[in-house]
Amino acid sequence: MLFQDLNLIEPILKALKTEGYTQPTPIQEQAIPIVLQKRDLLGCAQTGTGKTAAFAIPMLQLLAEDFIVGKKTKAPKALILTPTRELAIQIMESFAAYGRHIPLKRSVIFGGVSQHPQVMALQQGSDIIVATPGRLLDLMNQGFVDLRSIQIFVLDEADRMLDMGFVNDVKKIIAKLPVQ
Repeated sequence: MLFQDLNLIEPILKALKTEGYTQPTPIQEQAIPIVLQKRDLLGCAQTGTGKTAAFAIPMLQLLAEDFIVGKKTKAPKALILTPTRELAIQIMESFAAYGRHIPLKRSVIFGGVSQHPQVMALQQGSDIIVATPGRLLDLMNQGFVDLRSIQIFVLDEADRMLDMGFVNDVKKIIAKLPVQ
């Protein structure tokens, strides 16, 4: 199977070609069609098997389709919650690579640095937010992040996040997401 066989849009296929991707890994082959159908998914695979692409590629396609039909707002439409700043940066880089030909705005939010650049990015509008729980909650409590427009939510490395003691933060964030 090739990425072209997964019914992906041309901007994504072009970006994947630039990245040197031709064949999806097993997790990508199985996950991408499910996410494109807007169904919930729980995926497990070894490190290095392309799990990030398995959720990022179809998310970008769904968000691009909304963008094309005119559902443009400053409110975030996708949230990826991850346990560490390193992983948040890595995920954001993947979204930038796969979405290089799609005019969606992305923001990465994590602690240990000044919040000012992150707040500025949020105020300019972000379609996709990649965040660690602590800083996200902090910015939500300050009124800089509103999750009522989130359509897609990813809890990346959920087991690790729970092991690191983020269970209460994750519950608080999930409580602010739309029910559907």
